[in-house]
Amino acid sequence: MGVTNAASDALGHWHVYGERVIYESPWVWLGQVDVEPPGGPRYWHHVVRLSQAAVIALLDDQERVLMLWRHRFVPDRWGWELPGGLVDDGEEPAAAANRELEEETGYRAGRVDPLVRFQPMPGTLDAEHHVFTGRDPRRVGEPTDLAEAARVEWVPLASIPALIAAGDIWNAGSLVALPLLLRLALVAQARRGAPSLTACPAPEAGRRRPVPPAD
Repeated sequence: MGVTNAASDALGHWHVYGERVIYESPWVWLGQVDVEPPGGPRYWHHVVRLSQAAVIALLDDQERVLMLWRHRFVPDRWGWELPGGLVDDGEEPAAAANRELEEETGYRAGRVDPLVRFQPMPGTLDAEHHVFTGRDPRRVGEPTDLAEAARVEWVPLASIPALIAAGDIWNAGSLVALPLLLRLALVAQARRGAPSLTACPAPEAGRRRPVPPAD
């Protein structure tokens, strides 16, 4: 028996009658949508639409993931994040993920595989995120987008839970991708009969000076 059925979906469906624009640009659409919720009155609901985003978790052969230590001015907070950015018009999300990876870190992935797609705040925001796993890392040069991060480092997967618990990983794309990636790595190791990932010291959070990625 399925979790949902057509009858229950119909009862919970919101009806949309139209929309009006408050502000729009190539990067963001802000407007109001004329909606009627199930069993409720019809009203104008604020909605924000953004371009699709692509995020990539690049892994090396030591089960480390390439991450950025960066400041986000909107919440005024530092944290570790996976590389990523907006998908350009006509661009495939996988290609966008590898492009952003190269711009922000100087690395490219020899192989890119889809991991998960998600919407971070679907009640108000339409901003689909495509998350990929990258393998076979290749250093192709220096980062060209120097404003993206203060540091770029290989972070052991085993240190991810501690970084999340410490509040040093709080970005939505990273929080969705990394625990799933860690779980998949543990399952794969168990199937091979290999030892579990060994916890490693987490990278320092306070150092601000740019550090080039390790080869």
